[in-house]
Amino acid sequence: MTTSGYPTFLTYIPCELRFGTSGLRGLVREMTDLEVYINTRGFLDYLHQIGDVGPGDPIALAQDLREVDPSSGLSSSPRIALAVTQAICDAGLSVANCGKIPTPALAYYAQREDAATNKRPMPGIMVTGSHVPADRNGIKFYKQTGEVLKSDEAGILAAVKAVRAGEYAKDESRSAFDADGKLKTAPEPAAVHGAAEAAYLERYLGLFPDEKPLAGKRVVVYQHSAVGRDLLVRVLESLGATAIAVGRSETFVPVDTEDLREEDERRFRVLANRHSPDAIISTDGDGDRPILVDEHGRFHRGDVLGIITAEILDAAFAAVPINTTDALDKRVQQSRPAMVVEKTRIGSPYVIAAMQRAIAEGTTRVVAWEANGGFLTGTDFTVNGRLLSALATRDAVLPILAALLSAVRRGVPVSQLFDELPQRATCSGLLDGFPQSASQAILARFSPGDATVIDAVFDDSTVTVMRANDGEMSVSSPDPLADELHGLRQRIQRNFSALDGFGSVLRLNYTDGVRIWFDTGDIAHIRPSGNAPQLRI
Repeated sequence: MTTSGYPTFLTYIPCELRFGTSGLRGLVREMTDLEVYINTRGFLDYLHQIGDVGPGDPIALAQDLREVDPSSGLSSSPRIALAVTQAICDAGLSVANCGKIPTPALAYYAQREDAATNKRPMPGIMVTGSHVPADRNGIKFYKQTGEVLKSDEAGILAAVKAVRAGEYAKDESRSAFDADGKLKTAPEPAAVHGAAEAAYLERYLGLFPDEKPLAGKRVVVYQHSAVGRDLLVRVLESLGATAIAVGRSETFVPVDTEDLREEDERRFRVLANRHSPDAIISTDGDGDRPILVDEHGRFHRGDVLGIITAEILDAAFAAVPINTTDALDKRVQQSRPAMVVEKTRIGSPYVIAAMQRAIAEGTTRVVAWEANGGFLTGTDFTVNGRLLSALATRDAVLPILAALLSAVRRGVPVSQLFDELPQRATCSGLLDGFPQSASQAILARFSPGDATVIDAVFDDSTVTVMRANDGEMSVSSPDPLADELHGLRQRIQRNFSALDGFGSVLRLNYTDGVRIWFDTGDIAHIRPSGNAPQLRI
């Protein structure tokens, strides 16, 4: 949003970026040095307030491969990383520059303890826009203990507001920024060290120190502009596979694992025909969301890949967002003993909070995953008799390896792993550049006035309602809530009509957006993105 009270010496009207649990996200031209500095410094001041850092403590810093914004010609990740560096230095802290590595590699390094090097956990900052187009970028923030959670937001926003007020109160002579919001004197980047990348590689290669479990396998690595593209090749080759690297791009390619483009799906089919691989793999731009394509060139969604990963780990508890395929529910019904599954709102802060609750209750073998494929481990696991340390942030390498290793162990092609799961077809897409106000209006049209209602199941004239923190209750006409919900049901059925192949609405869920069950077995889910002007279905 556009802010007021900004310095009069600026030649532009600043756009105040929205700080959330996913950090910052915005157009590169709006992510001026000044705006990046204000938000980063606010986050660091919050860390001081909660005792997460002391004078001179290190902050792990990394970035993706977004070099230039094609629409404005502005430097993207390299420039933003320098503004972050300046904020770190001005906060009385030091920079541990991890270079250009995947987000989970930064998070793993930042959160690890290492007695041999006297390393303690540290906060981390990742400059990345993940999968969004090249004219946008973002920053993701980590505390010592991991991702920023919803409980941190109020404190961070207050700290950012205080920093903004201080910076806006300066005249041009006292400000570190010029009229265009650029740093007058940008800092030199700190020397890059390879400890973070090495630790991340060892997390996987250390599971098989004397083995080549993927020997004889051919895996195509679609590299595009993924920051971990060479790391993927190293992992595969170290485990014995023949890695065939293709599609390397020096300009940024936006690959969204929840909304693959037709050109991507065509590319995978061509690669499968050309190379006859056992699998094709890739990630999104910052390496926290996987792409797994079988030997036939078929892409398999991340929420299904999560099932295979959880099973090879023998997970006892899984937190997943409400938009995860119901193939999971059907699979759990078949499992003995069944894995406990908790459905949450969409976003890593929510599944992490659910994992934390389970761990606090004494649960072991705790995982989470998202529909985009990012897989999280809340506890340590034993794999091949060796320790796989917890990593409670989205990761792409673990689910990719889980599928490849599972196929090897069972002696079956990758496609068979997925063919044996309950078969559900899923298609997702989005409207980009869609105002959030319009998205909210659509949700309001399909939602009850009582915001505590999270689930409604219809049975003739009766509706079984679940309210937040209030358990189940049954209501029927002439109860006002029952009448309202029946009216919503009829309204939705006019939009999702039988003429379009939909049936009668059986259930509505408002955990995040609106999720609609039909008596045909179909499910539709409508939800605005939480950090971009996009409407997903």
